[in-house]
Amino acid sequence: MHKKTETATFAAGCFWHVEEAFSKVKGVAGTMVGYTGGKMKNPNYKAVCSNETGHAEAVHIEFNPKVVSYEELLDVFWEIHDPTQLNRQGLDIGTQYRSAIFCHNERQKKAAIKSKEEQQKKLKGKIVTQIAPIEEFYKAEEYHQKYFEKNKIANILNKLNPFH
Repeated sequence: MHKKTETATFAAGCFWHVEEAFSKVKGVAGTMVGYTGGKMKNPNYKAVCSNETGHAEAVHIEFNPKVVSYEELLDVFWEIHDPTQLNRQGLDIGTQYRSAIFCHNERQKKAAIKSKEEQQKKLKGKIVTQIAPIEEFYKAEEYHQKYFEKNKIANILNKLNPFH
């Protein structure tokens, strides 16, 4: 990642949708989908979907903090999914679809906790979002990267029903 940028990592359901949302944010220099928060080394999509690795589908976001703050990225994170759903988003069910904020430093952890507390005041249901330090992040298979950009039909269907 570039020196003038910082990194954020979020899990909020299917990583295709999460990457699509963050890639449109001004100040985001790049995104990469992958797997984190699990116990298996070098997992692949099939293993993660088995619910046996413990990994979440996540998006690594490289951003310019002079253009967009980490706190603003947290706002996007809360907007794009339902943080009260445990291990699912819409029809996507499984621990790999859990809501999680993977922090890269203590400042991010404090901001994430504060943001979660503020969001909880706005919601009736209990937020189940996990806040944890980032561990190993494994890049997902190439066909998952920029999925909606590469698959125009899927992108059209996503716009019609974003939470399939």
